[in-house]
Amino acid sequence: MTTTATMTASDSIPIETHHEDMIHDAQLDYYGKRLATCSSDRTVKVFDVIDGEPQKSSGGQVLKGHTGPVWQVAWAHPKYGHILASCSYDGKVLIWKEQQHQNSTSGTWTKIKEHNLHSASVNSISWAPHELGAILACASSDGKLSVLTFKNDGSWDADIFNGHAIGCNAVSWAPAVLPGSLISPIPPTNASNPSLPAPSASSQPTSQPASTTNNTTNPNITPSTTALSTTTPTSTTTQYTKRFASAGCDNLVRLWAFHPASSTWVEECTLSAHTDWVRDVAWAPNVGLPRAYIATAGQDKMVYVWTKDGTNGAWVKTALDPSSISSSTPVPSQTVAATAGGAVAGAGAAGGKFPDVVWRVSWSLAGNVLAVSCGDGKVTLWKESLKGAWECVNELAS
Repeated sequence: MTTTATMTASDSIPIETHHEDMIHDAQLDYYGKRLATCSSDRTVKVFDVIDGEPQKSSGGQVLKGHTGPVWQVAWAHPKYGHILASCSYDGKVLIWKEQQHQNSTSGTWTKIKEHNLHSASVNSISWAPHELGAILACASSDGKLSVLTFKNDGSWDADIFNGHAIGCNAVSWAPAVLPGSLISPIPPTNASNPSLPAPSASSQPTSQPASTTNNTTNPNITPSTTALSTTTPTSTTTQYTKRFASAGCDNLVRLWAFHPASSTWVEECTLSAHTDWVRDVAWAPNVGLPRAYIATAGQDKMVYVWTKDGTNGAWVKTALDPSSISSSTPVPSQTVAATAGGAVAGAGAAGGKFPDVVWRVSWSLAGNVLAVSCGDGKVTLWKESLKGAWECVNELAS
């Protein structure tokens, strides 16, 4: 089976992956030197990328361990070594590590962790920002979310809690620093901050005993000197926060924050706009600038971009309008109220439907370009204009 890697806006190169069934995901590593793909043939493949093109001399390194279709792969930050996670219909999340060989650019991939606490398909996985540690969030069709944390003593901790009724489709981590932290001091967001809600009974995670996959003298994942808990802000340190967004079959996007005092995950607020399953959510990277961006894609053929100024502002939603691709009509936005633990109210913002179900949304590394993958086989690239309107700047067809 063949997938396509885009080299430029006008040049694409087909890649013969030799998968025997549909390809569900393809991800480049941090440096763009490795390409990982996964398929309904129950395998994960890893290719070396040389001069911008994956090697075609072989079918890549094949990682076998799942017993069902593999939906997604995710690379960990290179500070933790060559680590790759995969999730599958079989209800498992597997974490792989490449063991390097002497005098060789490639090594052997081995499974170092099997996460099997979910009772249904695991549909999405996402590594936290590297500043927070080696932490992996997982979303499952059993309606639960889980967070795997690798600790410096070589063990894994797992928290699992209810996320969405019917099922969870996607997860995406927020940047490690709060909006505006680059230009202004940010107050602590812990138990002493009244703006952070107390944990509710429905969001209390069930702690699972740690399972040791290695030891402190020979860890499978390179330990980090950064603590896995929220950093206490001082005049010389940066405050990090653990937050992520999840998308579900209840047509909602929920935002979660870690509560250090109780060691639980707390629902901050709910974003409501879609009228059908939310297929994907993507929290945009930033460098501490004052505005946060979240993109959501739905079965209802809609894509929304949610923005929030500062830490206490309201979320504002803008619906992308595919009909504006050939026009210069700005896409208006609407301010909607979002409260801690509560749903966002208000009618949908102006916009239009895409030709088919929108399956994926993905931000550029700088967080200023949004890629939208539609069921019609096209990928559109969107940017925000100086006037605040979202405009399609390119369209790529498979």
